[in-house]
Amino acid sequence: MNTPRPAAANEGLSSILSIVAFFFVMMAYYIIRPVREQLIGAVGSKELPLFYGITFVVMLLMTPAFGAMVARFPRKRLLGWSYSFFILCLIAFVPAFVLQDRIGARLLGAVFFVWVSVFNVFVVSLFWSLMADIFQSAQARRVFSIIALGGMAGAVCGPGFGKLLVGVIGVPALLIVSAVALLVALGLLITLSTRHDHCSPGAHDEAVGGSLWAGIKELWTRPFLRYMAILIVLGDGIGTLAYALMADYTNTHYPDRVARTNFYYNLDLATNLLGALLQLTLTRWLLVRKGAVWGLVVPSLVNLALLLLVVVLGIGNLNMFGLAVPMLAIMMVGTRGFAYGMTKPVSDALYTRVPRETRYKGKNFVETAIWRFGDLAVTSGVTLLASLGVAVTGMAGIGAGVAVLAAWVAARAGRSPDLLPEQQVASASAGRAGTAEA
Repeated sequence: MNTPRPAAANEGLSSILSIVAFFFVMMAYYIIRPVREQLIGAVGSKELPLFYGITFVVMLLMTPAFGAMVARFPRKRLLGWSYSFFILCLIAFVPAFVLQDRIGARLLGAVFFVWVSVFNVFVVSLFWSLMADIFQSAQARRVFSIIALGGMAGAVCGPGFGKLLVGVIGVPALLIVSAVALLVALGLLITLSTRHDHCSPGAHDEAVGGSLWAGIKELWTRPFLRYMAILIVLGDGIGTLAYALMADYTNTHYPDRVARTNFYYNLDLATNLLGALLQLTLTRWLLVRKGAVWGLVVPSLVNLALLLLVVVLGIGNLNMFGLAVPMLAIMMVGTRGFAYGMTKPVSDALYTRVPRETRYKGKNFVETAIWRFGDLAVTSGVTLLASLGVAVTGMAGIGAGVAVLAAWVAARAGRSPDLLPEQQVASASAGRAGTAEA
């Protein structure tokens, strides 16, 4: 007789391990993210097309290498080697930041920006690939927003912890703190994967197999991946627009690197508090009650509203709670808060309804190379429009049109014809477990 997938029987404990692991993953990232941003603030948005261009090329080169690792190595070894690589890199960057003034913000910024951009998308994408591997679709709608909330807690603690420590231990030592957090996350993920494999021997501890180019090939053959690729370029492109404009703002208003780092810690803290609030309230309700389509469409509608506000009000300061807050900061916090607090857990829940190779290779390609291609296209467009004399409000107007298109693509992605029905996913999982038991 077929037995249920082990996560179904032990959903609570698996969820707790996942929540805590994602807390440390996001804490590790958000401790060093403002360190990267203060370097970008030192050089301004004019350098972003170069930085994103290098990142995009690196992502393309890494895609077949990652595909080969997924095809050849079991899940635990893939996790161990990938996370250990980034931990060692964090430690290796410490001497460079000790010598930042001698090396120069532009050179160090280029190298560290590219590395952090790769680090972010790979460790997070691999984490959610593991989640899609362990949880069924119906479970994902129940627990993914809660797991994402654990990440948001880490994303809130990261800036808060970093803001507390940066004035005491300095910027270089923050990299060591980030490395320790990532090491804890790795230990928890290995524990989770081992526990799942012991509950269902042979079900998912083998390598995925297949072609190392499968991630790229599936983009052209699988409608769902095409929709998600377009949505990443359009939806996250709006966040990148705010990011590029904010780089120029901080370059003008925050000449000191510690002050810039603190300003970006404040932005990240506000963004992640909004994301956490969404995951506690609206996101899970939409996933459980209304399904994934609305969870993808609503963030695009919010982006549209924020962009129209910039068109009408400009980027000047607004009085909020007795503080002068730039409209640009409100736009950045709103677009990113909904991206992290709603779009991400909803899209990851949909990946439970695709084949396993797609969860690792196709998902990784979309969330690494395609994402960074979108960043390159948007920042290059901002530079071009600025050189033609287009004001920020004009760029926001163009972005509003992009947000309308993103909402349409989001609706199509949630109803993609190649997504497996939830009942079929559950039956396939039970069949694999039953075969393994026999």
